[in-house]
Amino acid sequence: MSKPQKQRTFVMLKPDAVQRSLIGEMIKRIERTGLKLVGLKLAVCDEKRLLEHYAKDDAWYLKKGLGIVDGMKSRGEEITREPIEYGKDIVRALVKFMMVGPVVQMVWEGNEAMVVVKKIAGTTEPSTSDVGTLRGDFTIDSYNLANMDNRAARNLIHITDPADGAEEANREIAIWFQESELLSYRLLVDEMLYDVDLNSTLE
Repeated sequence: MSKPQKQRTFVMLKPDAVQRSLIGEMIKRIERTGLKLVGLKLAVCDEKRLLEHYAKDDAWYLKKGLGIVDGMKSRGEEITREPIEYGKDIVRALVKFMMVGPVVQMVWEGNEAMVVVKKIAGTTEPSTSDVGTLRGDFTIDSYNLANMDNRAARNLIHITDPADGAEEANREIAIWFQESELLSYRLLVDEMLYDVDLNSTLE
């Protein structure tokens, strides 16, 4: 069983975060919790790996598509395709958006890393994310506006959802990082966070 303080999670700052010069601020917000940055890249994503990253099954596409169709019906819009195709449009729009410019790919390590990063990032719907979260503080986009414009929501950051578990984090990390690119090192702050007795703080 792996040690809790070694839990890893994947984070990607999306093109809108890079273009708005928010890289430093967003890294600082995560870093000051005590999580350790063990992998970092500035890259332009390719379509093949994005499709692998955002891989969803037909049940997911159908569920999302049915929700979209219900919304269209409530607005009196014409339904021209099967619900599953509207669901697939979500990933198509995401992939298109993620290729428009550089992204920052990161792996963070520490106790409850997945939950901690989700708390900092906020909910995926920017307009309803809490004040104090990255999405709540730094963007005013919304699903409603994104749907009207037929594009992906510009919500600054991708994180591995803790509900999907450590296996999903490991899957996402493996898509973008080789194991040799992830560093193992000690931070002095690790003793303050994890040392049981704190017996080295006094002279």
